[in-house]
Parts: sequence; structure tokens; C-alpha cells
Amino acid sequence: MKLRSLLYVPAHLDRFVGRAHERTADAIILDLEDSVPVASKLGAREVLPGSVRQTGQSGAAVFVRINADDALLFDDAAAACRAGAYGLVVPKVTSAGELERLAVHLAAVERDMARAPMSIIGLIEDPGAVFDARAVAAHARVLGLALGSEDFAMAMGADPVPDVLRLPKLTVHMAAKAHGKLSFGLLRSIADYADSDGLQAAAIEAKAFGFDGATCVHPSAVPVLNAGFSPTEAECDWARRLLVEAAKATAENRGAFIFEGRMADAPVLARARTILTKAGRGGESD
Repeated sequence: MKLRSLLYVPAHLDRFVGRAHERTADAIILDLEDSVPVASKLGAREVLPGSVRQTGQSGAAVFVRINADDALLFDDAAAACRAGAYGLVVPKVTSAGELERLAVHLAAVERDMARAPMSIIGLIEDPGAVFDARAVAAHARVLGLALGSEDFAMAMGADPVPDVLRLPKLTVHMAAKAHGKLSFGLLRSIADYADSDGLQAAAIEAKAFGFDGATCVHPSAVPVLNAGFSPTEAECDWARRLLVEAAKATAENRGAFIFEGRMADAPVLARARTILTKAGRGGESD
């Protein structure tokens, strides 16, 4: 699943929900948590069936960010499940055990509906949870992980500046990748969405580190993330030319060869194939 851009939409505001499907985001996250006032949380939950249909009509994967409070969490999750959302964004995850409790609750609803199991994107927002992120990533329901920059910085008593966020974001990133899961984020906060040049540079940097995409809070960030996390034409051209040379090397019974002044072997070829697959050009590698 291609998830370069995941756009948060306050689930209680019709004017945002109604246009979310026009934003070209790979995923829409209907938010029941931070962007929804307490007085509007139940109302936002009740209209999820219509909101999920509306936001997913152009093909975006629809997730629902539920509330972390146990008084809301399980009912939020069940409502998202019944509404047909693809998955959940679960905030403030601290352990795999928390996700297992949620998974058991979801399984009963899914059986009643005869629907596919929901996937989970776990948000790591506590300093201690950063060190337990690998166990969280190992949970069968987890599709991917992200570090919640603002809450993490607050828990640290720090400012959410890149130097503060870089290490924990990379730690959570490696935890996700250790289990073959997706990893979302920029090595900075997403709050400063108006800095389009900085956002573009951050997306390119994150892609170089192997992040798959990032969440965003404003539609203007969506095309920047889609472009930043997609292979460039130059990368695709390099991959195609490399694989042509690889075919020649194979015919000559050579496992490694020199390509443009650098050694190319199995990991380099795998990277080239991944680039073409991400670009939707897998067939061009043969």
C-alpha cells in the first residue's frame, strides 16, 4: 500500500470532511482526538459512517484516529470498524499489550460484520515508549509506526525542534523497519506546514532515510509529500540502466559488477527494483 501522504481531518467539521476526498492524499485520517473539542467527540463518532464514505470516495485509504482515554477508545474503535474505515491511528501507544486489548475488542466487531481485520498505525508519544517501539511494531495488527512530535516534546519538557526529534524519530523508524512495517514521519515537526521549502527538503531527507510517508495537517502539504516520497525520474532512470547492466553481468556469470564507478551487487539491485516498484514501473526492471 502506497501511503506517502496521510492528511488529518477534524471529524466534527463538515466543511473539511466534505472536501477531503479532493485533496489527492493517499490516506485520510478522520480525527476524533486532538482536533475535536470534548463536547463534539461523541457527535463526530456518530457520523463516522457518512464521513468514511465521503472521504474515501476518490480511493484514499480511510483511517480514524481514536482517543487514548479508555472511556472513549474502545467505543471509538468499534464505531470506526462499523463505519468501514480501513484502519485506526492509535495515539499514545506504550506497549504491545495495549494493542492486544484493542485487537480482541475489534475482533468481536469484525466477526459480527464479516469484515477484514483493521490495521493499526501506532503513535509513539512517550519517551519510555520509544524504547519499547520494537515490541509494538511486532504486533500483527500494526501496519506502521510514527512518533507524535508535539506530545513527545511536551513529555520531555523540550521544544519540538529537529535536534530534539531526530533521535527518537529514527529509533521508532528502525523499530518499524525491523519488523517490515511502514514508517511515517519527517525529521522535524509537521506543525509548521506553511514552510513549503522546508517541508519539501524534510520529505526528501526522510525518504533518503527510508521513511515511507508522513502525516500532515493541511491540504497544501499533500502534493509536497506525494512528490517528496515518490521516486524521481532520475532515480528511475538510474534503476533501469542498472538492471540492464545486471542482466548482462548475469549472462556473463558475474554476481557483482562496476556500474558508473561503483560496485553493484545484490543489495544495490534490490534497491533499484524497489525504486521501480514504488514508481509503479516494476515491469521495467526486466
